Formats: sequence, C-alpha cells, structure tokens
Amino acid sequence: MSDPGDSLEALTRIAAALERLAPAPFHAPRFTEAAAYVWHPDPDRLEPVQTVDRVDLVQLIGIESAKQTLLANSLQFARGYGANNALLWGARGMGKSSLVKAVHAEAVAQGLPLVLVEIAREDLASVGRLLAILGRATDRRFLLFADDLSFGHDDSQYKSLKAVLDGGISGRPGNVLLYATSNRRHLMPRDMIDNERSTAIHPGEAVEEKVSLSDRFGLWLGFHPCSQDEYLAMVQGYCDAYDLTIAPQTLRAEAIEWQATRGGRSGRVAWQFFTDLAGRHGVSLHP
Repeated sequence: MSDPGDSLEALTRIAAALERLAPAPFHAPRFTEAAAYVWHPDPDRLEPVQTVDRVDLVQLIGIESAKQTLLANSLQFARGYGANNALLWGARGMGKSSLVKAVHAEAVAQGLPLVLVEIAREDLASVGRLLAILGRATDRRFLLFADDLSFGHDDSQYKSLKAVLDGGISGRPGNVLLYATSNRRHLMPRDMIDNERSTAIHPGEAVEEKVSLSDRFGLWLGFHPCSQDEYLAMVQGYCDAYDLTIAPQTLRAEAIEWQATRGGRSGRVAWQFFTDLAGRHGVSLHP
C-alpha cells in the first residue's frame, strides 16, 4: 500500500502545475487607480496608465474643425448623452491619436467619469471579453481607443471590430464608445479594393464587407497635410507653451530648414523640431 504522505505530495505537485497552466481568474479593476488603461489579453488584464503621453488641446493647431467636433462628441458621451463612434483618418503626424488623448484629458479635467482604454490591433480578437468587463462598470463611461488601424487582404481582425460598432445580438454596452485612427479612410489599401473589384465575379460584394466597416463609424474626421503657415504656427505654439523666447526670423528659418530635411510638414515634425530646439536652449519638456 502506498504511503498517504506520498499521495498527498503528488496531488500537491499536480495542483501547483495546474495553477501554473491556468492563470488566475481576471478581476476587473474598480477604475479608480487611473483615468486610462491598456488592455492585455492572455491572460486578460487592464494595466493602469498613471501618466498619459499627450499634449494639451490648445496646442493642437491646424485641425480646428476636427478638434471641436470630437470634443463635443466626447463631452456628450461623458455626460450620458448620445454620441457617435469616430474614425480619425488621414495624413501621418497630423495629431489623430494626440487629439483622442487630448479630448479625454479635457473631459477628465471637467470632472466627468470618462476612462480611456487602449486596445492594440492584434488584440481585437479579445474585444468581446473586454466589452463584457467594461459593460459591468456602470458608474464609468469608456472611450475604447484603437490606434493606427489597417487591414490586409486575408486579415480577419476587422470582423472583431464589428462587435464594438454593431454589438451583435446583445448590443454594444451603452457606456462604451470607439475612437479609431487610421491612415486609410476605408481601413484597407485602395489598390487592394480596386484589385478585388476587378477580379471578383461579383465585384460589389467582394469588398462590401470590408469597405462598409468604415461606414459604421458615425463620425469621419479627415486630417490633411498642413501648410507652411500652419506648421510655423504649431512651432510658435509650442514655444509659447514652454516659455521659450527666440527671435522670430531665427525661429522661422530654423523651423523651415528642419522640415526641409524631413521632406514634409506635419504636427509631428513641428514637435520634433521643437524638442531639438528646447534641448539646445536648455528648456525641459517634463515637469
């Protein structure tokens, strides 16, 4: 007869092994630790972000129409009123993701219970589980933020996005809104759309499902390359915000030279120039 002690030890080892294989059950946060979180699946968890990398709303220059539209939509939602999912699309570096973070910060500054939750494109397959968690936190409202979205020919991740936009049978939780950014208006390359239309037996049906995904966003906000005057205004705005004084002609000449070496103008290029300028003048960008 085997020793009971040996059996107990064996069972203990088996139990420990099973615990390592099966992660502990996910416990949703109370959403009081921070105003922003990042979603990580496998194992499911919401990681609080104490300091969001962002710029102030007033420093986003050259996108006034998009700024006012998204801010109004976000405040409506945070106050419990009707609001639309939003797709911010267009030129790189023109402040799409910065605007999402800035309007969220404005809502929080007004004391509204709005929480920003970022989900990576590669984690969209788990969005159903995330929605279930957020839907139970009825004392909070959530901006689900998907940055830099795009989908390829054989990419099925876009189907998961429909759970957020359409909600299926159960419907999307009323306290969750989706803001997505993309360089593409239809979230897939134009040449791919044209190719599928030209080779399909039913061209219209071949791409309708993917193209119609962007139609499910109530707001389309376009971002376009900025003019030189807008670019210089962005640079001056950063100088004003950080109390950096420099002769106007010197600032203009250096800013134009910087953008020439980058081969283009954008809000991102303006910030990169100002970062270099601040460093050379001994100005700290962090408190």
